[in-house]
Amino acid sequence: MNGKTFIVAELSANHGHSLDLALESVRAAREAGADAVKIQTYTADTLTIDCDSDDFVVKGTGLWDKRTLYDLYSEAYTPWEWHPVIFGEARRVGLQCFSTPFDKSAVDFLESLGNPIYKIASFEITDIPLIRYAASKHKPMIISTGVATMEDISLAVNACRSEGNEDITLLKCTSAYPAPVEDANLATMCDFPSRFGVSAGVSDHTEGCEVALAAVALGASVVEKHFILDRSIGGPDAAFSMQKDEFASMCTSIRRIEQSIGKVCYPASGHRIEGRQFSRSLYVVKDMKKGDVTTEENVRSIRPGFGLHPKYLPEVLGRKVRKDLKKGSRFSMDLIED
Repeated sequence: MNGKTFIVAELSANHGHSLDLALESVRAAREAGADAVKIQTYTADTLTIDCDSDDFVVKGTGLWDKRTLYDLYSEAYTPWEWHPVIFGEARRVGLQCFSTPFDKSAVDFLESLGNPIYKIASFEITDIPLIRYAASKHKPMIISTGVATMEDISLAVNACRSEGNEDITLLKCTSAYPAPVEDANLATMCDFPSRFGVSAGVSDHTEGCEVALAAVALGASVVEKHFILDRSIGGPDAAFSMQKDEFASMCTSIRRIEQSIGKVCYPASGHRIEGRQFSRSLYVVKDMKKGDVTTEENVRSIRPGFGLHPKYLPEVLGRKVRKDLKKGSRFSMDLIED
């Protein structure tokens, strides 16, 4: 996080239960332009229980409809024994690697790996004890807000601050998979800094890159997108994850947008502005004799910009000129008789 947008490739469940595929994904994310890769640290048993009663079955029309929570998380989790290898490969290729913990044991495990950032998932924003415990490690905190009320966000931010941790970034997130573009509501992201005194970014589950790019243009400090080598790998998150070429295109566009934003710049002198010569200025547009009176017919504001500033036209009109002037002459105040 060095002033540029921090681009995070979320690997999530996109490893097809293959460590080799996970490591290849890390390398591909680096080549695509990511600043970091993120994984998730949980097991099905640390997230839920193995139960198929109604409360534990996903309902709706999304990708995970009718699956039990335990079945879904059993498919999606990243084995803990892979973590040191994934962290090591990320370091080797020059990427940061960090994770989302889902309980205190995951935080302890990640601390043993030197995890540099803690990400709190949208559905864990109400787990204040977990947030406090992660924040107590005094690493940057990134918190998704997909299912959060304003009170939930305030409680989470205050939980971090209660541990003396002020390095907080809130991510605007829509917890739908995939998420409709019209539900992105990036205006909320723009409200985070003034309302909560934090940095702001986006965790984007939409298909495509439009929301991510709009977020950068609006000042996002973090952009997180799901990353997969090939959607044909399948898995719970494959449908709304970006492949390498798509992610690379997004990264390139983000960096170009950053260049276009630039800095606040009001040049003190118009002469230093490239192209200024093509602006308007006052010129003689008809031959004039000494003693002729200036009118809108013989002195006009035209291109180029080497003559007198157009603001002086009212002062110039109706005055006599002190010498002969040819059409195309730059007009100046010293051409007017006293």
